[in-house]
Amino acid sequence: MPVYNEQSTLREIVGAVLAEPTRKELILVDDGSSDESRKILCELVGLPGVRVIKHDRNRGKGAALRSGFAAATGDVVIVQDADLEYDPTEYAVLLAPLVRGDAEVVYGSRYLVDVDDPGRERDTLIHYFGNRGLTFFSNLMTGLNLTDMETCYKCFRRGVLEGLTIRSRRFAVEPEFTAKIARRDVRVWEVPIRYRGRKSTEGKKIGWRDAVAAMWAIVRYRIAD
Repeated sequence: MPVYNEQSTLREIVGAVLAEPTRKELILVDDGSSDESRKILCELVGLPGVRVIKHDRNRGKGAALRSGFAAATGDVVIVQDADLEYDPTEYAVLLAPLVRGDAEVVYGSRYLVDVDDPGRERDTLIHYFGNRGLTFFSNLMTGLNLTDMETCYKCFRRGVLEGLTIRSRRFAVEPEFTAKIARRDVRVWEVPIRYRGRKSTEGKKIGWRDAVAAMWAIVRYRIAD
């Protein structure tokens, strides 16, 4: 779980992850937070199954994921953001294709959910079309058939990480990961998940610069490492 200035949600999301019944270790990577997140992490580190890694400065989500991936010891890795957009009760849904032996990588799609489902959160129009556009372009470059390349919820066997290095600093990590696994002989599945999109006033950090960086990452990492 990458953490950067998430003091308002950190305790709640950690509690939700630990309450989810799957046996797990929770690796929290503080990416140089300047709010109270680091203090909260010092309180949480004593909880069973919780490990904390601290960066001396803000290096970006990609660097936080690199640290977390390197420290992971379990057979399966799930990426979890530190806000409340993604619900840990969906872990069983993400894990099911791996448990059945149908896939090595599973994406949790926000767009496979029935549009009439009253529990489905609608993203803003700009983010919706931005995500769908990036996913379409990624599919063209990778040959995959995803509906939500930009999702946080990526679940995969730890062996998938062997020889895979994440180089992106910020949110281009999503298309980079997708491009690199597309070059491997692994089965990729999608499953529907619930989602509660937060607004920029609530701390959403993705902007138009990230969309430009994602486009470049789709092209670059499809061709070379």
